[in-house]
Amino acid sequence: METIDREARPDLLADCANCFGLCCVALAFAKSADFGFDKAVGEPCENLDGGFRCTIHPHLRESGFKGCTVFDCFGAGQKVSQQTFAGRSWLTTPEVRADMFAVLPLMRQLHELLWYLDEAIRMPAAAGLRAELDRATALVTAITEDSATNILDTDLDEVRGPVAELLREASRLTREDVLRKASSKDARSGHRARRPVPAGQARKIGPGADLLGTNLSGLDLRGAELRGALLIAADLHDADLSGTELIGADLRDANLAGADLRTAIYLTQTQVNAARGDARTLLPRILNRPSHWTD
Repeated sequence: METIDREARPDLLADCANCFGLCCVALAFAKSADFGFDKAVGEPCENLDGGFRCTIHPHLRESGFKGCTVFDCFGAGQKVSQQTFAGRSWLTTPEVRADMFAVLPLMRQLHELLWYLDEAIRMPAAAGLRAELDRATALVTAITEDSATNILDTDLDEVRGPVAELLREASRLTREDVLRKASSKDARSGHRARRPVPAGQARKIGPGADLLGTNLSGLDLRGAELRGALLIAADLHDADLSGTELIGADLRDANLAGADLRTAIYLTQTQVNAARGDARTLLPRILNRPSHWTD
């Protein structure tokens, strides 16, 4: 499966240099294992400097701000800063503060939809859906390019529903294709590279599955549907996740050491950042290997 080209879709990648530090101001967080203190919506983080840069960025994790290293705006920050509000910052133009802070989380959700749609468009097995995917992309893009007022008036559930159906269908077609090819490859070689999922576990693997802390190490999970699955602290080391749908899956502290995720479906940087991996973990080309992963 072809992956998103960084140069082709820079609008879906965070560009902090062209953002007014919106994620550090517009969003709230509570003191926890992920954040060092409480912060309300609209309150600038005390680590944000006057140039909209984080003063502890190289040391976020050791400073108690693991949550910041996980967050990804999908390019919504620069879109709101430079297009929706035409380069007016919340700091120098106080009258835009409320709307700017309200638009950011909506824009992020819209950009996340565009990320998934862009991936679905590049799935060869979903070529028959191309016209519908293009129309959905155009619709969501038009909303992101509208005025702040109209973005705030958008019913996201109404937009997300039809898109979610399209994404599920693209995933189904791709997963079926992966399983067909895997079956043919295994038949030719006479064996599987990874061990099959035990019968008892197979019944538990599916959309929304509760797999918290489950040992899935070394398993052949090719073509599995783990949409919305709870995989917190799950052991997936050396597992084959080729063509596995992971949209909405919670991978916090999941062990991905040596796992093959090169063609995992709808995997995001946020999910990768929240997990644990190593130098052997295979990721899609569009995603960065987190600096906190071990060698």
